[in-house]
Amino acid sequence: MNNWLPLNFKLQKLKAKLLNDPYYRLQSGEEIQVAAKLGIRIDANQATVDDWLRLPGLSIHQARSLVELSRSGVKFYCIEDIAAALSMPVQRLEPLNPLLIFNYYDHESLDKPALLVNPNTATVEQLAKIPFIDLSLAEAIVQNRLSAGFYSNLADFQRRLDLSGEAIAQMMYYLRF
Repeated sequence: MNNWLPLNFKLQKLKAKLLNDPYYRLQSGEEIQVAAKLGIRIDANQATVDDWLRLPGLSIHQARSLVELSRSGVKFYCIEDIAAALSMPVQRLEPLNPLLIFNYYDHESLDKPALLVNPNTATVEQLAKIPFIDLSLAEAIVQNRLSAGFYSNLADFQRRLDLSGEAIAQMMYYLRF
């Protein structure tokens, strides 16, 4: 039993899990609150099955159903919409609300391909055009590539640049190796 561990150590361990493991499944309301404080959010209208499975109390069947509904054009505007889609009482899903965001997208913006950049060949200027990459990070990416060689994949990129899971989650849609 881990009850003898200091609370601060437990929180640090949980923070590390949340930031470094994008598949970590939250276990409690306390973990939901910590994740929310760390800025972890799930966009209900763009969430994948893996995103939904991070939330406690949702089955793989429910996660697949939500993704299928979203892909078919159903828009979720609030927690009540999620509850209705799953035929669940909203009170059961209310604890998940701090992690959920309800962004709205028009079909034209979703159909346009994102700016895709290969960090193994891109210039500093090209990298700096990517959202979430400022000039100093763009310079660090190029410098690291020149000194240590090409990045083999996203995980290698993250490790070599010591980027947080949250930062990688935001950048990964713009990078192609």
